[in-house]
Amino acid sequence: MSTGSTPAGSTTLFLARHGETVWHAENRYAGVSDISLTDRGTAQASALGAWAEYAGLDAIVTSPLSRARRTAAPAALATGLSPLVEPDLVELDFGIAEGRLLSELEATHPSEVAAFRLDPAGHPLPGGENPDAAAGRGAAALVRIAAAHPSQRVLVVAHNTLLRLTLCRLLGIPEREYRRVLPGLVNCALTELRVTGDQVALMSYNVPPLPAPPPAAAPDAPAAAPVNQGARPEFWTSADCASSKRQGPPTR
Repeated sequence: MSTGSTPAGSTTLFLARHGETVWHAENRYAGVSDISLTDRGTAQASALGAWAEYAGLDAIVTSPLSRARRTAAPAALATGLSPLVEPDLVELDFGIAEGRLLSELEATHPSEVAAFRLDPAGHPLPGGENPDAAAGRGAAALVRIAAAHPSQRVLVVAHNTLLRLTLCRLLGIPEREYRRVLPGLVNCALTELRVTGDQVALMSYNVPPLPAPPPAAAPDAPAAAPVNQGARPEFWTSADCASSKRQGPPTR
């Protein structure tokens, strides 16, 4: 992930979107609806757990929705930590978009979708949560988590839109730009923040949770075959990492 020393008193937050769900596999909006993980999403959660075993975590915090809690479960098992549930990390309510594709909405609400594309924060889809309010509650939640865990490393499992709006609020990016500046988060990829007092630094964005490298061989041991340090678990593809078109596209 990041390199360099961490300032004294800083908290490191590792933000992760939950694993793929049944709706996300088709790119349907899943906000407050409690949708289960796919087999792929379960495998992604297991990869996150494998990373967590060697990540030196001090705490795990999760959204109350079951897809986030189930994603955090392998990390909890690997570390022996009991996840803390933070209600303000819940995903936005997407109103009429819940369970639907943006293309479907475009056919029935063309003017609303056009306004949303121009300014998704100022013109959310009808019936949905105000993005400004969501950014506020998400940012306040992360600040509280950091304050409660000074000088510690915390895994935070939450949601695609909530996390991007929250990052905009914390980093001073106009929230209307969240879909353009911050491409959709890949399921179970990691975004690292360093929080020092009221200062927030983005250390990395959308990085796959690679497992720890194998231990170094003893000096007199036979040479091992070269290790591909860039290898990813089989369910990660170059498309997953270069963009989030399939799992968390900017169109969402």
